[in-house]
Amino acid sequence: SAVVFPKKIATEQQSLMLVKRLLAVAVSCITYLRGIFPESAYGTRYMDDVCVKILREDKNCPGSTQLVKWMLGCYDALQKKYLRQIVLAVYTQQEDPQTVTECYHFKFKYTHNGPLLDFSSKDKKSDSTITCADTKKASILLIRKIYVLMQNLSPLPNNVCLTMKLLYYDEVTPPDYQPPGFKEAKYGGMMFNEEPMYLNVGEVPTPFHMLKLKITTEKQRMEDVDKTILKQGETAEPLQVCGVSRDDPEEESQDMDEDPVLDNEVEDKNHVNISEAQ
Repeated sequence: SAVVFPKKIATEQQSLMLVKRLLAVAVSCITYLRGIFPESAYGTRYMDDVCVKILREDKNCPGSTQLVKWMLGCYDALQKKYLRQIVLAVYTQQEDPQTVTECYHFKFKYTHNGPLLDFSSKDKKSDSTITCADTKKASILLIRKIYVLMQNLSPLPNNVCLTMKLLYYDEVTPPDYQPPGFKEAKYGGMMFNEEPMYLNVGEVPTPFHMLKLKITTEKQRMEDVDKTILKQGETAEPLQVCGVSRDDPEEESQDMDEDPVLDNEVEDKNHVNISEAQ
């Protein structure tokens, strides 16, 4: 019933297990709080004192079962140290999965010891100084931020679809590698109909991995929320207080060179091997 934090992260295997669990919790919380699957598709777990929802295979909800299978494919690529980024995207027109309305980007980095889930912290700690307490604190903070942010975004349209793209470290990934449940992506790029806004959620370091989460959503969804909050006589500050930063679009566009799949209108020419599942 609990997502247990190891007392120490001394091995790559312990680190990998924690990153897998954290990824499962984050994807579950996002889909739960955005209302993508029904209540029956989730079980309840605890991370310390934080109650979280975890996706499970529910025979009455084929979509949740499918996403669980995609996650197992992600674990395969993560374990092999091929996985560079997961892009979980929400789209509204079944025939047009390239035009998305909201995106969740999980980036992974691997230290010389092992994989790293990359949150691009400006004051990066050296591997040797990352303690289990640091990792635990960052993990809980990340989940709390997801909760705050998801509850402050205006709702998604009804009847949304999901697509997941996996990007790899091409220099180590075999060109024909596809994890279970995925196929080669025909198009690497995605575009937004409306103007996108980029939100940095946070990062979790371990001595072996670094995980980073960013969200891209339509700006309108954010502005609607600000208006609603202001109407209630409050300020829009809770988002800032909880450490969710809105990026400067110019700064973000430089980052886009590294991750072309994130741009609002791009073709990914630099990365040969991209998998997708819809």
